[in-house]
Amino acid sequence: MMPVRVFALLLLALCLGSWPAGEARADEPSVTRIEPAVREGRLEIDADVDIVLNDQLREAAQRGVPLYFTADLAITRERWWWFDSTVVETELTWRVTYNALTRQWRAGTGELSLPVASLDEAMSQVRRIRSWKVAPSSAFDRDTRYDGRLRVRLDTSQLARPFQVNALNSSSWSLATPWADFSFAVSEGDRK
Repeated sequence: MMPVRVFALLLLALCLGSWPAGEARADEPSVTRIEPAVREGRLEIDADVDIVLNDQLREAAQRGVPLYFTADLAITRERWWWFDSTVVETELTWRVTYNALTRQWRAGTGELSLPVASLDEAMSQVRRIRSWKVAPSSAFDRDTRYDGRLRVRLDTSQLARPFQVNALNSSSWSLATPWADFSFAVSEGDRK
C-alpha cells in the first residue's frame, strides 16, 4: 500500500510542478501597454492589446458575421473612509464586418466605419487603442493618485441571437483579456 501512496504523491508533485502557476500563456490575449495622458484638457488613453482571433472566429467573420470588440475602462480614487470612488467607468466598442458582395472589410467605432484591406488590418484597430477620450481633466484632482483597469473582450451580447446561443455553448467565442491595472496622477499644468 505504501508504494501506491508514494507513486500518487510523486505523480501529483510532477503535475503541480509542470503547471504554470499564475503565468499567462503566450497565446492568451493580454493588454501589453496602457498610457494615460492629458491632451487638450482631456484624459486620453493609449493602449496596445495582444489579441488573436481563433479559426472559428476568423471563419465566422469571413462569412459576414459582424464581430464586436469592447474595451472596458474603470478609473477609481482611493478613499480611506469608504469604498473607492469611481471617477470614470466607460467603454469603447469596435465593429468588424465583411461584406461578401463587395468583398470589403470595414472596421470602426460608433457610427464611423472605414474600409480596410483585410481582417488583420481591421483587428489592428482593436489592438492599437489611440487617443481614446475618456474624461475632462477637470474631473481629476491634481497630484492625486488614480488607479485604472482596462480589458478588451469579444462582446457576444451584440451578436445576432443565434450566434449568442452558439457563443454560450462554445469556448471559441469567449475571447477576452484579463483586467490590466495602471495608475497615474494629473499635475496642475495638465488640468487646463
